[in-house]
Amino acid sequence: MKTKHLLIAITLVSSIFIKINAQIQPTKILINNVEIFNGIDNKLVKGNILIENNIIAKISQSPIPTDRSGATKIIDGQGKFLMPGLIDAHVHLLFESVPKMMAMTSDYAMLNFVAAGAAHKQLLRGFTTVRDLGGGSLSLAKAIDMGLTIGPRVYSSGAFISQTGGHGDFGLPTDVPRKIGELSYAERNGMVAIADGEDAVLLRSREQLRQGATQLKLMAGGGVSSNYDPLDVSQYTGKEFAAAVSAAENWGTYVTVHAYTPLAIKTAVDAGVKCIDHGQLADEATAKLMAQKGIWWSLQPFLDDEDANPHPAGSSNRLKQIEMTKGTETAYGLAKKYKIKTAWGTDVLFDPESAKKQGKRLAKLTNWYTPYEILKMATSTNAELLRLSGKRDPYQKGKLGEITEGAYADMILVDGNPLTEINLVADPENKFLIIMKDGVIYKNILK
Repeated sequence: MKTKHLLIAITLVSSIFIKINAQIQPTKILINNVEIFNGIDNKLVKGNILIENNIIAKISQSPIPTDRSGATKIIDGQGKFLMPGLIDAHVHLLFESVPKMMAMTSDYAMLNFVAAGAAHKQLLRGFTTVRDLGGGSLSLAKAIDMGLTIGPRVYSSGAFISQTGGHGDFGLPTDVPRKIGELSYAERNGMVAIADGEDAVLLRSREQLRQGATQLKLMAGGGVSSNYDPLDVSQYTGKEFAAAVSAAENWGTYVTVHAYTPLAIKTAVDAGVKCIDHGQLADEATAKLMAQKGIWWSLQPFLDDEDANPHPAGSSNRLKQIEMTKGTETAYGLAKKYKIKTAWGTDVLFDPESAKKQGKRLAKLTNWYTPYEILKMATSTNAELLRLSGKRDPYQKGKLGEITEGAYADMILVDGNPLTEINLVADPENKFLIIMKDGVIYKNILK
């Protein structure tokens, strides 16, 4: 109880500070003289942008008249590059900056403090919206929306749902056999949901939706960071997937799954899953199936390089990582060949140093895409994926991932042109001069 009371007290103090800051933000901001990349078209338009509250009200190549009384904050963009805020379609805010054992056994309130810091850092790297695919970020997402802490918009899945011994089972070897109905600490706090059988999957799916999940995340096959499942194993039956899909569809949203292998992908897709995350070991037939059914492919540029999530040399996790990264080149080739709707995300786990490289991981897409294709994927294309949440989408008031009239005022002023020099996104500390989310400026180092 003491921890809970401490969390409430600190949260209240933080909220007072943040709300005081928010009150001094003007209701209107005019940004003049910028080269606008709207997140959609492969061109730049020199113009001016008027923001009212948190929405882009007007974009014009001509001067925009404003009240000069001081009610409107006016910024001279100095002819620099303005782009939409970035979107990461695969994050784990509670898990990205802590060791695995700490993530599964530490005090949940402490994990939320760490996650709040991680969210703030993501925003200052230019990520104004993220899709959190498991780990218990529902409370954090609500706290950000309420102004209690600072971070990107969060499309949260709540707990990831996994079978016993699946990719979401991070328990200790001594945790089994479990008593029926017995829940681990991580399960009780909504970080993980272990469910076996159709009825259990249906129950856990409905629990996530009840608590505010915008989409569901299930584990369909073996994973790198988990200890009990070889990479080739398939997890969940078609009927178990169908139970989650039914729950999601009844709430107007969708299911995405962690999957690498053809069998894991096919089983999930045949059951009605709308998005595959990862898929590095997919084959030609699997790619054709995804294309035919209009499945989203949320791919990550996992490579066996200095930026890979760390695993001990010679460990089973490291061997799985090597096997998985060998499929990345083929996966991107198949996604492009069959014109599959492709999203981008990072999926950093248990390593704060890797989390710092969020923009660098985006720039790695130059192995397969042009800078324009990369920026579009990380803005308007990722936003299109997020909208699969339908009425469970908490951000329906404005458009996301684009600089157009009626869009949320999420934008980055860049020192340079990422359409010709994509590596600028890998240095947000120095190259992102202004970062705005929801009409609020969180960083401004424009001279």
